[in-house]
Amino acid sequence: MAVEFPTPYLTDPTGHEHPLRGETTTIGRAVECDIVITSKRVSREHSRLRREGRRVLLEDLGSTNGTFLNDERIMEPMELRDGDMVTVGDVKFTFRDPDTTIGGMLRVELDLDASAGIVRVNRRVVNLSPKEFALLMHLYHRRGKVCSKDDIGKAVWPEYQEGIYDYQIENLVRRLRARLEPDPGNAQLLITVRGLGYKLVMPE
Repeated sequence: MAVEFPTPYLTDPTGHEHPLRGETTTIGRAVECDIVITSKRVSREHSRLRREGRRVLLEDLGSTNGTFLNDERIMEPMELRDGDMVTVGDVKFTFRDPDTTIGGMLRVELDLDASAGIVRVNRRVVNLSPKEFALLMHLYHRRGKVCSKDDIGKAVWPEYQEGIYDYQIENLVRRLRARLEPDPGNAQLLITVRGLGYKLVMPE
């Protein structure tokens, strides 16, 4: 007997849900497409979503203006995850996978390209201020280990030899947490170790 998984779907800007029930769902300007977008920026057959068991793959069908996943143009089929943004022409969809959210708290993925200064959370680029990036780099190089406020102050504010106040560090941690954590009040990455400092926990 076939196993039934909850049906994933796309939500368009109007809030309308487009269930991905079949093995494939096409998006384009042609009336034959499953999701029709009447825009000159959209090719007749622009994109396709393909279901493989629990996985949903997004692929571009050689469109003129490209298909974008989280604001980055895709060059090959990409697996979608709950909350991903799919842009076709000038229409932005949100991908929802009920099977992912049933278990409760979503998994957070952190990808840090130190040389390029690029930070992604769940595959979305996050823009950080220089101090926020410096704090993240300090914690990243010591991931899994507790960093004291004194060490953080010296690493992030080397220009202040006389020292940094605790509230400055706490405010910076709060701002960085707001950038990285889907739920800053229930941190999964930047953890407070009471009385000792902070540590960055990288999910396996």
